[in-house]
Amino acid sequence: MYSRRAFAKISALGVASTPLLGLASEIKTELFSGNSSNLEVYLFSKHLQFLDYNAMSSAAAAMGFDGLDLTVRRKGHVLPERVLTDLPKATEAMLNHGLKPKMMSTNVWDATNSTHKRVLETAASLGFTHYRTDWLKYPEDKSLVVSQLIYAKQAQELEQLNQQLGLIAGYQNHSGKYVGAPIWDLLPILEATKGSHIGSQYDIRHAVAEGGNSWELGLRRILPFINSICIKDFKWGKVNGKWKPINVPMGEGMVDFKKYFSILKKHKITVPVSLHVEHDLGGAEKGASSIKISEHEVFTRIKNDLDYLKTAWESSE
Repeated sequence: MYSRRAFAKISALGVASTPLLGLASEIKTELFSGNSSNLEVYLFSKHLQFLDYNAMSSAAAAMGFDGLDLTVRRKGHVLPERVLTDLPKATEAMLNHGLKPKMMSTNVWDATNSTHKRVLETAASLGFTHYRTDWLKYPEDKSLVVSQLIYAKQAQELEQLNQQLGLIAGYQNHSGKYVGAPIWDLLPILEATKGSHIGSQYDIRHAVAEGGNSWELGLRRILPFINSICIKDFKWGKVNGKWKPINVPMGEGMVDFKKYFSILKKHKITVPVSLHVEHDLGGAEKGASSIKISEHEVFTRIKNDLDYLKTAWESSE
């Protein structure tokens, strides 16, 4: 019932007109005042891209998720240019199924971009608290150090906007030629901020892929900035004669979840968790709008990863 009351407050005042910052604060207190020691797991909505808002919310709730890490980005469940009309609809669907509107994945980075600001203002007014930013790359015509200085200034500006709106941004470390792939190069950017409204959405899969056996050192270095985490597993294998990382079900790959979870518990890192299921889901792993296997099989494979995650977390010390 608290979910319906929260959304009723939003609907009555009309979210599509102006950001309701005071209301957002009230709603966040109402929705998220539970025990922070509990593991909150949100399903990356990219994997339910073949479903509408109601169906995806129903499926996520039935599988046992606390909410959805909603894609509010290009080709996402909510397109940035339609955020004023569609994000309230997605939020209502989630609330109707008892899911928390807390996390979203975006293309947001530029605090001066009107579309980016509209996305954040609308999300804040609906009670969202955490979002993933866009990824960054190093331009070829600038040195890495100069690029880091530029990105640090942009991070400061985004942090100020987030503080005004009551939001927390997380930059995901992604393997490849992205800023933050080695973890260490992300520090000069984040250390230029206060670290309270912008930080790291730490991805253990990509950290292990890039760091090998040194991932634990990178984790220790980025710990103070972690405000959410992504979970998935992988292993190295040959595809068409070339070595590459292959996504696999949780527990079947190279990520040492027992050690990883033990470190998080040791340092009392209790942050929202976004579960990414990027092994074979008949196309759903890539965000396909139509799938090649049954919905039941997609849900079963996702639920298996969720069950493994919860068991591994509870059994780690």
